[in-house]
Amino acid sequence: MTSLPLALYDAFSDTAFGGSQAAVVCDTGVLDEATMTRIAGELGYPAVCFVAAANRERVEARFRSTVMELPMCGHGTIALMTRLVELGHVTMPAHVELHLPRSRVRVTVSAGLDGRPLVMLEVTPPSFRHDDIDRDRLARLLGLEPETIAGDHPLETVCGDFVHLVVPLPGLESMQRVSPDFPGLVALCHDHGIETVALFTTETLDPASTLHVRDFCPAVGVAESAAAGTTNAALASYLVRHRIASPDPGGRVHVRAEQGAEIGRASRIVSHARIEDDAVIHLEVGGVATRTVEGLLHLPP
Repeated sequence: MTSLPLALYDAFSDTAFGGSQAAVVCDTGVLDEATMTRIAGELGYPAVCFVAAANRERVEARFRSTVMELPMCGHGTIALMTRLVELGHVTMPAHVELHLPRSRVRVTVSAGLDGRPLVMLEVTPPSFRHDDIDRDRLARLLGLEPETIAGDHPLETVCGDFVHLVVPLPGLESMQRVSPDFPGLVALCHDHGIETVALFTTETLDPASTLHVRDFCPAVGVAESAAAGTTNAALASYLVRHRIASPDPGGRVHVRAEQGAEIGRASRIVSHARIEDDAVIHLEVGGVATRTVEGLLHLPP
């Protein structure tokens, strides 16, 4: 019987039972595609990270949800790097190149104010497109009135590692009334080549937060994400594009998002953007992770 080291983390949360869950499985270089698929399905978490090789400067890994391989995973990266620090493979401060099947990602790991790993991953600034979304259909699928999503800022599709439909809402009251029709959202996403439906409002529970987020991802195997780094990087770019967030004198925008409150998994995600000529030229997103489970994954012979 083969046994592999396994740990479960709550990413984008500094306490257990918050954030978004990700499992990290090490020493997986010998696993084939079918076995990784079965492991992800067996564990059932929003993301499973399979680590093939790791040292201080370079990590080879893959991410899977229960239904597909993920090209990138923000919360999975936070969990992965925290795990590697705890195992001694990465020493803070560190600049690590994460090698994924289709991309290379630069990750910075430093000690936060409490000494735990603060993980920030560099994200390519996204592009934008306008999809002809039927607002009445979208409102119905969210359990809202069409006028609720006809505010001052546009529906817009943001294309990065994932494709997000950004939906501005007027406040927390409408955000908390959302009642998704998940099969209908899957159909909407498939019709428009969208992977997540990201709702935000600038009214927040925590005065220190910039925005309040809900992210529906049934098209990629997660009904609602408690914390999503890639989504929040896309939202930060949207805020800059529509002048909802303004740069400081040094040309930087700092966004602190709260997410997961409606599903009982409070999360905090930070995004930093550098701006030139009203465009994002450098973007990173990150946070911390909390380990909740550690042990061995036993595979059949």
